[in-house]
Amino acid sequence: MFRVPLLVLLALVIAFGLGIQSTLVALNATVGFGEISIDGWRAFPEAQTASADPYARSHRARAGRLLLGSAEGLTFIATTDTSGQRLTGLCRYKLAGSVPTTRFWTLYATRPNGEPLNVSQDLPTALNSIITLKNPDGTMNITIGAKATANNWLAIAPDGGPIMLNLTLLDTPAAGNSGLVALTMPRIERIGCGNV
Repeated sequence: MFRVPLLVLLALVIAFGLGIQSTLVALNATVGFGEISIDGWRAFPEAQTASADPYARSHRARAGRLLLGSAEGLTFIATTDTSGQRLTGLCRYKLAGSVPTTRFWTLYATRPNGEPLNVSQDLPTALNSIITLKNPDGTMNITIGAKATANNWLAIAPDGGPIMLNLTLLDTPAAGNSGLVALTMPRIERIGCGNV
């Protein structure tokens, strides 16, 4: 008597459960289409416009992130260094070079899923174009690691977990770049791991 309704209920639970799970996997798998990659830095300029695909819109809505308009700015992310190795809190890195033309930029580190790192509030967990010391030629050198260094230092958690660098360019022509202008991004070089 209860066999048929029980089987229908079981089939519905499995269908809804698998459907929701596959949707969540699809949303976490990609930020969207139209990715540009420059020297290990990735950006999704289309994800920030009115013509963004449904996956990009859903990904941003689920994360609760503020979208920049295409003329307002562009966020680049990096999860690997220049040799292709994953960025981790156990190692120290040197970010060297210059950013594309922009009025203002910010740099901070998070976990690959966007969670903030567990770093003391007294340490410099973010840098920007105003407070960063620059070389006479306009380039910069920033040390990224758990141990303090002189000059430009971005503190990260020493727990050895994976990290992601977020570089946001505000009021930049790079956001609307049609490929006619070659963009150069700073290089991320590993300079040591552990006590080295």
